[in-house]
Amino acid sequence: MKIAISGKGGVGKTTVSAGLARIFSREGEKVIALDTDSSPNLITTLGGSQGNIRPLSEMDDLIEEKTGVKPGSGYGQMFKLNFTVDDILDRFGVQCNDGVQLLVAGSIRQGGGGCFCPENALIKKLLQHYLNKSHYTLIMDMEAGIEHLGRGTAENVDVLITVVEPNLRSVETAERINRLATDIGIKNNVAVLNKVKNQKEKKIIEDKLSIPIIYTIPYSDSVGEADLKGTSVFDEDEKLMNIMLELKQRL
Repeated sequence: MKIAISGKGGVGKTTVSAGLARIFSREGEKVIALDTDSSPNLITTLGGSQGNIRPLSEMDDLIEEKTGVKPGSGYGQMFKLNFTVDDILDRFGVQCNDGVQLLVAGSIRQGGGGCFCPENALIKKLLQHYLNKSHYTLIMDMEAGIEHLGRGTAENVDVLITVVEPNLRSVETAERINRLATDIGIKNNVAVLNKVKNQKEKKIIEDKLSIPIIYTIPYSDSVGEADLKGTSVFDEDEKLMNIMLELKQRL
């Protein structure tokens, strides 16, 4: 299964991404978690060792090795498009708890009129590679704009989960993501409500959101506490892992 997870910053995308990745892996799937956020912190929630992790999009030597062009050398440079990325996981993958393998890709850089620079080419090639690998379960922790996905890769996404918390900006972002997902051809876009404290909050979001809601995650103090300590909430709160199992069963 190939799952993209998006939403406004701070809604809990990373928690949902890590939880699903660990549940799929516990059930025997080969799981790759791909962190494509501009502030990558999926490694902590997956229980991996932080170490000196650099996003692939910031590895200038790797980008030049693959594309033939050094980042920042100017627009208009000709670079290779037929390079391979099948060695990236072995070279830069991080082993995390429950057997999940993590790749910290980093964000796609934006440019006027569409930025087709070598670092973007590397990340998009990586996405295409693993979206086409049927024997892997791919969990993608993405930014709100889902810029990494284009028409060529979106068709291989089984489901886009948009995480929504109880505030208007989160709902507005979710609706924008839904429109973009439809434009690029993602057919299965669903919402997960997160940090919901009561039925009143849930009802207000349901009334405002046009995306099908498949699951509601209640507010939990343990998530913030784990974040403050720099640990994985799933190593401390098995109840939350059971919630992720229920979410997986809804997919």
